[in-house]
Amino acid sequence: MTKPSGSRTRIGLLGTGPWAQSTHAPALAAHPETEFSGVWGRRPAAAGALAAEHGTTAYDDVDALFAASDAVAVALPPDVQAPLAARAAAAGCHLLLDKPVATTVGGAREVVAAAERSGVASVVFCTLRFTPGVAEWIAGQAAVEGWFTGRAEWLGALFSPGADSPFAASPWRREKGGLWDVGPHALSVLLPVLGDATQVTAAGGAQDTVHLALRHASGASSSATLSLSAPGPAAGATVEFRGTQGVAVLPEGRGGGAQVPFAAAVDALLAAVRTGEPHPCDARFGLRMTEILAEAEGQLSRK
Repeated sequence: MTKPSGSRTRIGLLGTGPWAQSTHAPALAAHPETEFSGVWGRRPAAAGALAAEHGTTAYDDVDALFAASDAVAVALPPDVQAPLAARAAAAGCHLLLDKPVATTVGGAREVVAAAERSGVASVVFCTLRFTPGVAEWIAGQAAVEGWFTGRAEWLGALFSPGADSPFAASPWRREKGGLWDVGPHALSVLLPVLGDATQVTAAGGAQDTVHLALRHASGASSSATLSLSAPGPAAGATVEFRGTQGVAVLPEGRGGGAQVPFAAAVDALLAAVRTGEPHPCDARFGLRMTEILAEAEGQLSRK
């Protein structure tokens, strides 16, 4: 059973890093249908500073934050996110998760199982699925029949010489690389358009670069090139589909930060709570992405 809520849904935040600071906290504080119920972090001082900045409460005890919230948004490394998300679901909190949900299939399954046992709603914040214009484009391509192939390139320069992104200091990104960090972005577009992946083949490239070849339930195939180590001038992301209707290319103009799509993800979670209808990008979809990425990682480790 989920917890009753008032006119505004109370959403707490787990995490205090750059992603939480730049996106989650300001978006939760500004959302007209939510009450920013508090912040918990692994560094209490950082939680206190972030909470003070947005006029909410810092919690040392994560279970106390769960008790004060109807839902939680998570901005933590995936191996930390998964057990805490399962714990939050068990406490009756709806889940707004970051991608990837976990870096092990077992961890992702625990999140799904906990959410299903408690009957809570879930949404995984894959940015493009909630970016205005792009979200509609993905839905439009999913409605088109006759796709023959798809191609995704997600080339980040996070680890290239001279890069100054705060995310470059992330230990899990250093360990898992582009496959796990930008792989979910590519899959979040390819899968809803071409169908589930029925076959996965992975090959390694320079540094953390990974090439995926996928066979889909629709009969179409796709490829994805994923990296966090591309040279700065080569960085960028694109997706295209080719089929009987011609060529469709992911729209440009995706800049402007992540607060707007994150607010749309909050809207999607609130809608799932109100209607009881699962969102297509929920924890089960996050589990499926984790299964595909884990299969690719296993192949790479055996080569």
